[in-house]
This record gives sequence, C-alpha cells and structure tokens, in this order.
Amino acid sequence: MPEMRSGVIAQKVGMTRIFTDAGEHIPVTVLKMENVQVIAHKTEDKNGYTALQLGAGTRKPSRVTKAERQNFAIAKVEPKRTLAEFRVSADNLIEVGAEITADHFVKGQHVDVTGTNQGKGFQGAMKRWNFGGMRATHGVSVTHRALGSTGQRQDPGKVFKGKKMAGQMGGERVTTLNLEVVKTDVDKGLVLVRGAVPGSKGGWVFVRDAVKLPLPKDAPKPGAFRKGVAAVNSENAS
Repeated sequence: MPEMRSGVIAQKVGMTRIFTDAGEHIPVTVLKMENVQVIAHKTEDKNGYTALQLGAGTRKPSRVTKAERQNFAIAKVEPKRTLAEFRVSADNLIEVGAEITADHFVKGQHVDVTGTNQGKGFQGAMKRWNFGGMRATHGVSVTHRALGSTGQRQDPGKVFKGKKMAGQMGGERVTTLNLEVVKTDVDKGLVLVRGAVPGSKGGWVFVRDAVKLPLPKDAPKPGAFRKGVAAVNSENAS
C-alpha cells in the first residue's frame, strides 16, 4: 500500500481571484476548514483497514443522537456538523482530538476535491448529454430538441439500460482531480485552489492529496495539526 496522508473536510466559500507579482490574475476557489478534528481511529486489527474519522463544523448537542454524543464525548470534542473517513497509512495516524490546520497542504501541491455538484432538475437530452437535437428544416416541426431514436425494431425490441435520455441532472458526487493549491491561510483556516470545485456555496467538500501526482517533499507528515485541548491540558498538568 502506498503512503497515504489524511484528507480534510472543508466548506466551499466561493470563487474569487488573486494577482501574481507579474499582474496576472488566477481564478481560485476559497475553501474554509472549520474545527476539523480527529474523532476516531480505524485500525487493521479491529476494523480490517486503517483510516481516520474526521469531523468539521459545530452542531448543537440537542441535534445529535445519543450514540453520536457518546462518540464525541470519548474523543473529547464538541459535536460536529459533518463526518468523513479518510484512508491513511499506519504511520500517518493523527492522535484523536487533534485539529488539522490549513498548512496540511503546501503551496504548489495538487489535490483532488470531492463534492456534490449543483442539482439542475429534470433536463432534456440536449442539456443533459449535449445531444445535437434534430434538424431545423426538411419536415421537422415542433421536435427540434427531441431525443430521436432510442432503440431498434422488433429485434431486440427494447431500450438498453444506460441509454442517455432526459432525466434528473446534477446532485451527484463528483471528484475534480489535480487542482493546484495556490495559497493557504492558517489563521483563517483557508485553502485557495486554482479553478472551480463541485458544489454550491456553503457546501461541504473533501480535499485529499492528488492520487495521480507525487506528494511534495515539504508536505508535513503525518500532517499539520494542533493537539487537542484535552491532550494539551494533560501535558501541562504533568
């Protein structure tokens, strides 16, 4: 298994642009990391795989189930808005309660961002699949944006599964690969990546190291994080 670091949970703030020293502008998406903490470990001996369970955001305890409250209490962290698991190498586990910071990613590295893209509702084949439509002349009337033929004659006498037709568009889980990290702000918890990422403003996305490109040598391992409050208090007491 290749070496794997944890990803992070971030919230899409929106898009803007930044300028280089040469005056060129770079379109970027702003991702905000809010209280991204390690909730639990998944180990090979107990679970059959190695992973970190992370939580992000905040939530009222009254809005959390009893079982979830117990898990947060064990980790000594406040209830989280959303949870996610990230597969990691055994030597890249981060202690429970630690808060992962924005400098987990370094400038110039590439990341893969996963999110749920914007729903477009029920759309026709031209918008959904980029079909060309029917002719605007030679007897074609009314049906210029129609789908056209969807199958054969009596043999096989059916429409094959997976045929591109009109239907619900968007609202799907999408991963955008190899986005460059342009800038990070640890104090504000911001990660700026070049280009667009899937999802609406305010939506949650998962950011991981790019799987198709090498990890920069200066990337922190197992990651960049602050120790949890409980761990810091215990160290100060000792």
